[in-house]
Amino acid sequence: MRQGGVGAVGAVPERALGPVAARLRPLLRRMRPAYPRPGRSGWRRWIPSWRQWLGACLYLFSGLVAFVGIAYATTDIPDDLNSFATQQDNVYYWADGSTMARTGWVSRQEMPLDKVPPKVRGAVLAAENASFYTDPGVSPSGVLRAVRAALTGGETQGGSTITQQYVKNAYLNQDRTLSRKFTEILLALKLDNQTSKNQILQDYLNTSWFGRGTYGIQRASQAYYGKDVSKLNASEGAFLASLLKGAGLYDPALGEENHKRAVERWSWILDRMVDTGQLTPAERASYTRFPEPSGPGTAGTPGAQNGYLVEMAKAYAIKAGHIKDSDFDLGGYQIYTTFEQSRMAALTDAVQKAQKEFDPDKRPDTDTHAKIGAASVAPDGRLLAVYGGPDYLKQGFNQANSTTIPVGTAFTPLVYAAALEEGVVRSRGKDRTPVSPSTVYDGNDQVTVQTPEGPYWDRSGKVVKGHNDGNKSWGQVTLRQAVANSVNTPMLQLGLDVGLDRVETFAERAGLLPSSLGTRIPTFSLGENSKPSALRMAGAYADFAADGMHTDPYSVRSASRNGTAVPLDPPKPVRAMSAKTARSVTESLRDAVTEGSAKTAAKAHPGAAGKTGTTAANTAGWFVANTEKETTAVVVYRMALTDLIALPLTGLGGDAPGTPGSERAVRVWADYIRAVK
Repeated sequence: MRQGGVGAVGAVPERALGPVAARLRPLLRRMRPAYPRPGRSGWRRWIPSWRQWLGACLYLFSGLVAFVGIAYATTDIPDDLNSFATQQDNVYYWADGSTMARTGWVSRQEMPLDKVPPKVRGAVLAAENASFYTDPGVSPSGVLRAVRAALTGGETQGGSTITQQYVKNAYLNQDRTLSRKFTEILLALKLDNQTSKNQILQDYLNTSWFGRGTYGIQRASQAYYGKDVSKLNASEGAFLASLLKGAGLYDPALGEENHKRAVERWSWILDRMVDTGQLTPAERASYTRFPEPSGPGTAGTPGAQNGYLVEMAKAYAIKAGHIKDSDFDLGGYQIYTTFEQSRMAALTDAVQKAQKEFDPDKRPDTDTHAKIGAASVAPDGRLLAVYGGPDYLKQGFNQANSTTIPVGTAFTPLVYAAALEEGVVRSRGKDRTPVSPSTVYDGNDQVTVQTPEGPYWDRSGKVVKGHNDGNKSWGQVTLRQAVANSVNTPMLQLGLDVGLDRVETFAERAGLLPSSLGTRIPTFSLGENSKPSALRMAGAYADFAADGMHTDPYSVRSASRNGTAVPLDPPKPVRAMSAKTARSVTESLRDAVTEGSAKTAAKAHPGAAGKTGTTAANTAGWFVANTEKETTAVVVYRMALTDLIALPLTGLGGDAPGTPGSERAVRVWADYIRAVK
């Protein structure tokens, strides 16, 4: 048998290949890589030659080109835009499931490109894609950065062209994956080939998100400057262009850091417009002052009391549901709140009744700035009712959720609870000793405040002394009696004995925000420099009724989007104090209602446990109380919203001389509780 050659076993005879194949056979034989490499020994025979490396690269490149070509040919531009083109309302529901409000009118309006001033268009191009009219729709360097970020898990990289941004916003999602980026590139290339540059720019300007619930530059112009986009100048256009980088970072209304970033970005864009030929140096020099936009508007937001409820529920849903502002602004959410319609009506009626009773003979000089805030919380943290102000569309300032008014002696039950939990230290170097409701303190007026080293001296070199309301001396009183009768001097001393740092930590455990707590000086125990909201005070007192368990107040029980549940992170109950401490404080608060500082409230609800609160400067009057079903806090105060400075409570009437605010707060609470019992 013949060995090797054409006639070897398994080989095809040359005459069977045909003349063409026979001629190609030597060429194919030469192209076939000799691998492992002949003439080499050991590991060297496995190392490809440079020709083999080159051939492999050519094969890979050819395959990649073929793959991209096929993918490009088979990729079609979708007929449907993303959901913002069919934006929906967000619907809010009462606790019983009935509709409370609808918000989120479609905040997008198509605007022809020729209605957008050239300088405004130029600002967008300078900020986002100066080569827009000459590039093929994609940025190779930007693509490489995005691929590197996707592979390494780094932060999202910039550099996408306007065409790519439009494709991503209009047809795709925001996922940071290679497949999504690849699809974006193919669609951008195809769109650039099939659509004019002006059309792409127009669509981009009409669909981009600018914050404040707006899509498109026309709505953005109205939201930030209150005018049609055609009336914008280059400076205003530069600011709006800065929002394309992230409205949440550049809207000046969202904070000082945002304002600083916005000014820097605005200035950079104007300089960039000179570089790209959109502005002359002389034109740029004329824009030296940042074009401050107006504050956020309230279009589409319910008025009266519902507006405050919607704003609170929206903020909570976004936070607890980890929802992006931009996604929420697309609409389609169903927000099921905890607010009870009947309680809201009762609380609103009670507050409005009190406001009508303000001394009519001294209007408008004395009660122009009189305000009432109130919040009612269930034992499990559900917000049942809130009185935020006269009308959300007229006054966005929420009187129940603001941290602008001293809490006064309504804070003392927290000092008492901290003492029962932590014990006290009266001598330096000694162990902490427990206290009980029957522990006796000096309740006389003008008692010197003591530290373990001796009298407490203030910064002016004076010995600090406690003062009781009406300069009344009570003699030796138990802590339970001191709380019930609102005797200041024992509580002032008790705070120092516990340690003001421990009192502060305890107050935070009870739900008060650290930012609302004041400086740790003796009057800290009397709430003189702490300013928690009525909502937070209701949540703190609710801990006493809940046997020491604290649940942060919340306003949304569930949420969905187009029928699909949105997972929320609900507040979890945590132990703020022992059940024994909570019950001891509750006993003192019941004494306050039946025979102490709040005994006028007993007629409304005999089983209530609550405490009035006054301030040294008579700027606020409080009442916070528990019943079996809810904890409600009411604060009456006077303040000019132009400067947020607390004013004396004068001309409000009331039966208790010197404390008209707390009396008025008790009346509001009583009227509310009678209506909902």
